Amino acid sequence: MILVLLVHSLLLIAVRVNPVTYFKKAFPVLSFAFTSRSSAGALPLNIETQTKALGVDEATANFAGSFGLSIGQNGCAGVYPAMLATIVAPTVGINVFDWQFILLLVAVVTISSFGVAGVGGGATFASLIVLGSMNLPIAIVGLVISVEPLIDMARTLVNVSDSMVAGIVTSSRINELDRSILDDSAAVIEAE
Repeated sequence: MILVLLVHSLLLIAVRVNPVTYFKKAFPVLSFAFTSRSSAGALPLNIETQTKALGVDEATANFAGSFGLSIGQNGCAGVYPAMLATIVAPTVGINVFDWQFILLLVAVVTISSFGVAGVGGGATFASLIVLGSMNLPIAIVGLVISVEPLIDMARTLVNVSDSMVAGIVTSSRINELDRSILDDSAAVIEAE
């Protein structure tokens, strides 16, 4: 998950946005997402933070925030199911470094990520889909379910950050990013 946040930082640097500024201003919504484990629950705060603290235009913020609830969830629908598949594959004799396995995994994870619910535990169902589609044993999901809430907190934070970074990058690319709001240190949203 930290690696995905580093990728977010690189994307922000690519559009001339300071990652430190982003994380400071996004902290209220990211901490809410972390504790609530719900991308859907964080949506109003996500959109408000994008528009009032990060300078994203309203149309882009609404689209990125809403679209990010079901597609583009790197934490729940991408990293976690792929991680479980690579953990389980060697137990049934599959070489995880085989290019065919990697291509199949990328394809299945990409397709199965469409429509994952933005609520706590959504990644469990995504994992079941990925493991089942690849004919891998799904018992591992039952083994990690006890620590699922702890893992889900970080995944949800990453998912919400995904949609916010998408909003910033898109708004910047279409020349709608209000950098005066972005650079204003007083423009911060407080979580209630």
